[in-house]
Amino acid sequence: MRSPVMSALFLSFLLALSVGMTAQTSTTSVRGTVTDKSGAMIAGAKVTLSNPQRGFEWSTTTSPAGAYEFLQLTPATYTLTIEAPGFRKSVQTNVELLVNTPATLNAPLQVGAASETIEVSAEGSIVNTTDASIGNAFSEHQVKELPLEGRNVPDLLTLQAGVTYTGNRPDINKDNDTRSGSVNGARSDQSNITLDGVDVNDQGSGYAFTSVLPVTLDSVEEFRVTTSNYNADQGRSSGAQVALVTKSGTNAIHGSLYEYLRNTATSANDYFIKGSEIAQGLPNKPPKLIRNIPGGSLGGPILKNRLFFFANFEATRQREENSVIRIVPSDSLRQGILQYQDVNGGITTLTAQDILNMDPAGLGPNPASMAYFNTYPSPNDISAGDGYNFTGYRFKAPVKIDKNYYIGRLDYKITQNGNHTLFWRGAAQNVTDAGVPPTQPHRPQQRIRGRVHGAAQPYPGKQFPLGIYAPVHGRPGQQQPAVGHFPRPGSGLYP
Repeated sequence: MRSPVMSALFLSFLLALSVGMTAQTSTTSVRGTVTDKSGAMIAGAKVTLSNPQRGFEWSTTTSPAGAYEFLQLTPATYTLTIEAPGFRKSVQTNVELLVNTPATLNAPLQVGAASETIEVSAEGSIVNTTDASIGNAFSEHQVKELPLEGRNVPDLLTLQAGVTYTGNRPDINKDNDTRSGSVNGARSDQSNITLDGVDVNDQGSGYAFTSVLPVTLDSVEEFRVTTSNYNADQGRSSGAQVALVTKSGTNAIHGSLYEYLRNTATSANDYFIKGSEIAQGLPNKPPKLIRNIPGGSLGGPILKNRLFFFANFEATRQREENSVIRIVPSDSLRQGILQYQDVNGGITTLTAQDILNMDPAGLGPNPASMAYFNTYPSPNDISAGDGYNFTGYRFKAPVKIDKNYYIGRLDYKITQNGNHTLFWRGAAQNVTDAGVPPTQPHRPQQRIRGRVHGAAQPYPGKQFPLGIYAPVHGRPGQQQPAVGHFPRPGSGLYP
């Protein structure tokens, strides 16, 4: 007789599973029909789908209508082998199955001895004829070959049809404007992004195509963006459905070392910086732009055909100068001269002597205020300020940003045939942003330090896939005061 304690523990375990369960699997499938040369269906043919890189192999037989189907597959490159009595063996290699993209492979067999083999290099159908979902899948080759500014993978998601992308326009505040990243008219925060089938949406900001966990270029195997008519295993929101897949280890050791560099030698000067340099008689010199992205990855077997690992580290070091404008006292205000617009629309100027004559105490401009105003750098940009007593000072503000990304994954085959698998994926990032100084040559007003990490332990079983995952933890924006002072402009002409 089962004890009440054991029953309670088992019930608690099931409840814990239900909390972390996810219905989004980030898998794929393949199906097709087997025929002879005349087009007649071949029933009872043996169909084997294998992945030699990770030791997966599944077999089935065709139905009376000659149809076969493999579901809940891990996105990868497979080999499809078909055998039938009285026909030559058919072997199709390089069958690339992409995430959330059902493939169709119809195989015509030729009459001959079973010992004879016909080998062809095949790919799944580019056009999805299985369901009505609309979207594009990007393979590992496309992810690596397409140019990416800053190697930010989610930027590729904006290349889909129906996606609105406003770019990095300074006149658009993405905290209030939901157009950037909107899909088919839906708000940008309605997109749903998953990593290995686990929700990684940025619930706090709600930005489109933004993963709360780090996603580096060398850690992504492939991804797909479904913009319309997504299936029941996706959904949850009215926007795009984004499925990203992390790389896995294989039976062969594979890795990479890389360093990406962008520097000032290929940069043009900023329009406004150049204008301020001309106003000050300085040479034409563009702002500093140095970006280093070093990193490396390594994957391979721990136990051949059973246990695999993959790890990726990537760092970003940005040393740049941005065009920043601050409001500073005008040259006339530094001398105690006030200007204002009168009721007739004209400009009235009050000199230091006029202010002295108007002051009942007979003190005139405050010498301490005059000395304070002269601590500001001289103005060099008339595009800011009120045009009378305050104007703009534009300078090259130094930007220092350091980022470290850590990504790891373990895959374990519970059963030899791969019908039951388990994997763990962890990710962490450390970000330090020194911020922009108030004026030159002061230090930054504040530093922002953030740490985010998370882990997932999905169980993508072929019979009942589910995901057990840990919530994301982090400190995405802690601000720390930095040494330096921030003078605030004022009009304290009187003591």
